[in-house]
Amino acid sequence: MSAPVWQVFDLDQLIEKAHKGDVDYEEFLSVPTMSCGIYYLKAGSKDMQGYHDEDELYVVLEGSGRLRVGQEDRAVKPGAVLFVRASEDHAFFEIEEDMTMLVLFAAQASGLH
Repeated sequence: MSAPVWQVFDLDQLIEKAHKGDVDYEEFLSVPTMSCGIYYLKAGSKDMQGYHDEDELYVVLEGSGRLRVGQEDRAVKPGAVLFVRASEDHAFFEIEEDMTMLVLFAAQASGLH
């Protein structure tokens, strides 16, 4: 059986499923060209990320904190759309309010970079 050509996800249900502990990532889609998940960081928690092998896009849905990429950092809140290039060290910190983010990882396509 092949994978469906399209899928519909309920964002409220995805968020509810991701809110399990202090730091959770719940992947809800994984195909050869991309993956998507909900990332949840509880206020005061530590984000233990480093870098990834894929370009990454975060959409902040709830909460606030700061994102550090390399030596730079910036405050983030709902509505922020954040791009982090593959192999860049990054982490969220000073998480003031529980943060929920939609995360999209894009597979590297040869010849595009």
